[in-house]
Amino acid sequence: VLHREKKEGLGRAYVAGFARALAMGATHVIEMDCDFSHDPKDVARMLAATADADVVVGSRYVKGGKCVGWPFKRWAISRAGGIFIRIALGLPVKDPTGGFKCFTRAALETLGDFSSIRSFGYSFQMEMNFRMWKAGLRLKEIPITFAERRAGCSKISGSIALETLKMVWRLRAEA
Repeated sequence: VLHREKKEGLGRAYVAGFARALAMGATHVIEMDCDFSHDPKDVARMLAATADADVVVGSRYVKGGKCVGWPFKRWAISRAGGIFIRIALGLPVKDPTGGFKCFTRAALETLGDFSSIRSFGYSFQMEMNFRMWKAGLRLKEIPITFAERRAGCSKISGSIALETLKMVWRLRAEA
């Protein structure tokens, strides 16, 4: 467990975790939700998939992937947002906002000290995919089942959607 002194957003939490994992000698780093929306049983498949990929994305939107327990409206917004992001950035990932990923050590090391990462919030997922792809790394999606959380509630809001939209245009300007 990594305790931070103050809240700085999801993106900063992941960056701190990645840095700590690398400092401890990790060869692979998995990011996943801790509310069991992501099935820990999929971790072995993700690790195996790094045999021919630098970053493995657990995808709700490739053949065999699915969302369970989501109302249609939530699924449609997520799906449409992902399509928009893919088209706007040219990303070869069908689930660019998914938060279940496996990074090889080498993939994370391409970002150096992570100072190039600008996202503080949920746009972090999209930005990581974009930066990995632009660095010439191999991204691979494997199907997962994303289940509605068992406890807690979503923190997605209009301001988070706006943050993501702004980040899409910032990243597009870099491309």
